[in-house]
Amino acid sequence: MLRKNACSFFLIVGIFLAGCAGQPGSRTPAVPLSALPVTVAAQVTGTASPTLTRTTAITPTVESGTPSSAPCSLSLVVVPTMAPNPGSNALDRTTGLHVTGHPVLIDVVNYRLLVTGLVDHPLSLSYDELRCMPKVTARLDLVCPGVFEDVGTWSGVPIKYILGLAGLQSTAKVIRLVAADKYESQIYLQDALKAGNFLAYELKGQPLPVLHGFPLRAVFPGMPGSRWVKWLLKIRVE
Repeated sequence: MLRKNACSFFLIVGIFLAGCAGQPGSRTPAVPLSALPVTVAAQVTGTASPTLTRTTAITPTVESGTPSSAPCSLSLVVVPTMAPNPGSNALDRTTGLHVTGHPVLIDVVNYRLLVTGLVDHPLSLSYDELRCMPKVTARLDLVCPGVFEDVGTWSGVPIKYILGLAGLQSTAKVIRLVAADKYESQIYLQDALKAGNFLAYELKGQPLPVLHGFPLRAVFPGMPGSRWVKWLLKIRVE
């Protein structure tokens, strides 16, 4: 769960790392989180500008109907702008991470993470809803075998929690992660549900740099960087 003192962010100028590959898919309609047994009351002011002022009260609820935490209040967030790309596999000395993929600038006001496919409750999750879910932080190695090895401290929401909200159907075998640059990665469901896997919206306690996948990227400890999909738009359960 986001703590109040972690909800005020500053501009990050960074580079765009993640999967050792890159390409996205199109979005499909899904039911908003408010259609589930979840209480969501949110007001967003402003347009697709670098600064977003939000007044939000969100209480995530699991399938049983029991709130997972107290309501979350979000404060001002300063959205990162697109930074110069130092080049493929080049080291960005500001973040200490290597660059891969093709940057995509996403309007966070209208952003939604879609969870579709073999689920009981297709989801459409806003940036604020994701930030108000249970939060994990981990310092992890990001490895593109034979290319580079980086270390970063990431924070976000457990994948298992999100899939629990959606309600997995018995025939589900894999999840397919779809990015805004058309990149896709498929992961067996049993691997995706392992503890430690999460969807990151922060790097070193600040919003992800655009070049690293803002607003959301996958984090799979122990898996190659090609699975760490950036600019995540959709999780399709198959």
